[in-house]
Amino acid sequence: MYQVYIIKCKDNTLYTGIALDLDKRIKEHNSSKLGAKYTKARRPVKLVYSKKFRNRSTASKAEAKIKALSRKQKLEIIRTYGKPKH
Repeated sequence: MYQVYIIKCKDNTLYTGIALDLDKRIKEHNSSKLGAKYTKARRPVKLVYSKKFRNRSTASKAEAKIKALSRKQKLEIIRTYGKPKH
């Protein structure tokens, strides 16, 4: 299953992504050269939201919608849906 996720960076910015193995991806963001360029300078990152999807197409559409939201709207999603479940 694909997962769309939001992580909070050390500088309190938010980053949205998609992953098959969420635990592995968060570790990459925090310690590996495979983490996103954006998050490398903003470590450590913390997972604040995730949602599972059956296929990449659906997950990618959800990711695009979240990325288009304002910070305020993203924070509302995080508050509404609470702790990440993965």
